[in-house]
Amino acid sequence: METDTPLLDRVIDPADIRGFTTAELKQLAAELRRDTISLVSRTGGHLGAGLGVVELTVAIHAIFDTPRDRLIWDVGHQAYPHKILTGRRDRMLSLRQGGGLSGFTKRAESVYDPFGAAHASTSISAGLGMAVARDLEGRKNHVVCVIGDGAMSAGMAYEAMNNAGSMQSRLIVILNDNDMSIAPPVGAMSAYLSKLISSHSYRSIREAAKVVARHFPRPLKQAAKRAEEFARGMVTGGTLFEELGFYYVGPIDGHNLDHLLPILKNVRDDSAPGPVLIHVVTEKGHGYAPAEKSPDKYHGVGKFDLVSGTLAKAKANAPAYTNVFAEALIKEAARDPKIIAITAAMPSGTGLDKFGKAYPERTFDVGIAEQHAVTFAAGLATEGYKPFCAIYSTFLQRGYDQVVHDVAIQSLPVRFALDRAGLVGADGPTHAGAFDLAYLGALPGFVIMAAADEAELVHMVATAAAIDDRPSAFRYPRGEGVGVEMPAHGVPIEIGKGRVLREGTTVALLALGTRLAECLAAADDLAAMGLSTTVADARFAKPIDTDLVRRLATEHEVLVTVEEGSIGGFSAQVLHALAHAGLLDRGLKVRPMVLPDRFIEQASPQAMYDEAALNARHIVAQVLAALGREQAEALVRA
Repeated sequence: METDTPLLDRVIDPADIRGFTTAELKQLAAELRRDTISLVSRTGGHLGAGLGVVELTVAIHAIFDTPRDRLIWDVGHQAYPHKILTGRRDRMLSLRQGGGLSGFTKRAESVYDPFGAAHASTSISAGLGMAVARDLEGRKNHVVCVIGDGAMSAGMAYEAMNNAGSMQSRLIVILNDNDMSIAPPVGAMSAYLSKLISSHSYRSIREAAKVVARHFPRPLKQAAKRAEEFARGMVTGGTLFEELGFYYVGPIDGHNLDHLLPILKNVRDDSAPGPVLIHVVTEKGHGYAPAEKSPDKYHGVGKFDLVSGTLAKAKANAPAYTNVFAEALIKEAARDPKIIAITAAMPSGTGLDKFGKAYPERTFDVGIAEQHAVTFAAGLATEGYKPFCAIYSTFLQRGYDQVVHDVAIQSLPVRFALDRAGLVGADGPTHAGAFDLAYLGALPGFVIMAAADEAELVHMVATAAAIDDRPSAFRYPRGEGVGVEMPAHGVPIEIGKGRVLREGTTVALLALGTRLAECLAAADDLAAMGLSTTVADARFAKPIDTDLVRRLATEHEVLVTVEEGSIGGFSAQVLHALAHAGLLDRGLKVRPMVLPDRFIEQASPQAMYDEAALNARHIVAQVLAALGREQAEALVRA
């Protein structure tokens, strides 16, 4: 049966394409692009970045001997075409689903993924480590790092380049420049010059000239060096990378295999020591008109119509938490001109694109630079402004030292809006906000809140805006709220005070965050079993409501805490308070429920919380087990 991907159908692994002609590789790239678009239209996922590197992916696998040659994709969402070519095409429809392929590179998934990546800017550091290990063992394989899609805005990439540039280890870095932020437009002359300076003959002449120049008087030697660097910088724009110690080649049209193949071959065959940077210019979403027109919209997508590009949207029953945060912050900013919004390359993901339209002069996207974002906010706070740092929980981990040193120690009122708290579904463990309650709860003076629903989030934005003497954070999950009535505007909550939603006498369920809905459902089930249950919303992970905790502990036989975070978070604060109050000495049965001590792979949020044992039936099972009821084990298995 004929298909529209006859060449791609012949590819089991990259070795199959190394005998292809250039014309066949061009056809393969066209087929690979069509296949990628078709697959993502059915699964959803990251589209634009992958479409931009189709030709580059084909060229790398055609020229280099992967997996013997290590290929590292920085920000693994560029790697869908790579996955298709490396033996995973028949599983691509399982992408980002339970038991399926990861949306990012993953070592456990394939030998062609030597390094897992879902956070940006790690490739050069990892690649340098692999290159040094290779040299220590006397091996001759290549290490190739593809960095781009904004990842070069992070300081870690330059730290790695600075280190690599001072060493003699052979490392090949390909800069995928897909927003024209560095290079001017490329053309035939640029490609010719890049091919020339990537060649062994040019490198040999250059090295010979250096030897001759060593015999010049010092002024002439320095002048010759500067002249050569200036000439190459004028031609290629690579002066910055040369100063960091890299041999620079580019810019190159990343969609032209006639340019890519010979240059990659030249670099592969050149045995000169030290790192090389190949600057490749691509277009995000290339080859699919809707993605070319709206690269941000098609960066990460749900399912969409292949022909029109129309995105399929499920009917929302309640507003998304991200939108609720954005709208609440806009309202607070209307009342207070000191409010500033900061994000780290995620304006649409955090909702700050909406804030930016309302208050462009008070909105700052600092790029993939969480460390800078935190200290930038700290500087604003010293001058009396009210910065809100909107950063995913999992990404704030990258700026933890700055949170400690620049914010917490100085008790500066920086406000952290932690999106994607808890388990996040298709993005899996790399994007799960599992640890912020523990890592922020350990810091003296922090106020930490968790919204149980969308209305509470509005009030927590107002609360954070009102806190002017110390740092604060409020966390909320990905996805839609629970459909509660929304307030017209936020009202600050008394610091460290929770609320009781249902009164009972035997069991107390103390929730932090959106597991509150599961606690209420569990209370209904317990009531049907004759167990009167109190349900309380802690609201604050720090400072905790010690009066509420004391009352729950003294008036109930069982106290269960429930949170969407790792061990060491909210429950640790509660147990500490109970222990020091002597309330654990009187027969109280306490059961903390937290995320398990393992990373949970992608699935639907409901399935992930089932695996984490944090849904209503698991809460009921904990209560019954604490009371010695036999039904507990059967409930967990259900």
